[in-house]
Amino acid sequence: MTDYVFDPQSVSSVAIEGDNKRFPVRRIFCVGRNYEAHAREMGRDPNREFPFFFTKPADAIVPDGSDVPYPPETQNFHYEMELVVAIGKAGFQVPVEEANDYIYGYAAGNDLTRRDLQLEAREKGRPWDWGKAFDESAVISPLRKARDIGHPTEGRIWLAVNDEIKQDQDIADLIWDVQEIVSLLSHTMRIRPGDLIYTGTPAGVGPLQVGDKVTGGIDGVGDHSITIVTPREGL
Repeated sequence: MTDYVFDPQSVSSVAIEGDNKRFPVRRIFCVGRNYEAHAREMGRDPNREFPFFFTKPADAIVPDGSDVPYPPETQNFHYEMELVVAIGKAGFQVPVEEANDYIYGYAAGNDLTRRDLQLEAREKGRPWDWGKAFDESAVISPLRKARDIGHPTEGRIWLAVNDEIKQDQDIADLIWDVQEIVSLLSHTMRIRPGDLIYTGTPAGVGPLQVGDKVTGGIDGVGDHSITIVTPREGL
């Protein structure tokens, strides 16, 4: 038995619909500006620019129904509704036409963002970590297995704050589709079981405040809800 100087962190995981087993999370990748309208609202002209990725830590996962404390060091805390892809098989340099073979399932996610910190980093040419990779920033619904729902290529993706619709589009509008994203990522590094990919958000992102109830979903994939609560104090 291996001895450690302190107890290792427990494995982050996601519930699986209709299964008592859970999906262990290895890494979280996110795709930036993958809906044209959102890219434009963020001051960029996408024109199918080559996709770029950023990451979040595995322990940033937030399950459906959670209370999420308003994060520190920000005055502009945003929601970003996204289709999430769960990888179930290791692969490297995967052809686009074979990408579905590596997908375990799908979920509805919310890439919570400290927008002011992200924009400051962007303008200075710095990494986005402080704006994106903070505690409790990766909301996710229970996974639905691809063998049960297939590989969705269209369907409404929406988000509401206090029952007011803020984002409302179709996943068919992804600039780079799921199969292309999986293939492109696998040409940069080996994808492995447990990897999650947040595929980008539609237009309509905006701020959250303490007390807000956030709901969102994707047709045929899932729904989630969170409540923004007072900032965390101490451990």
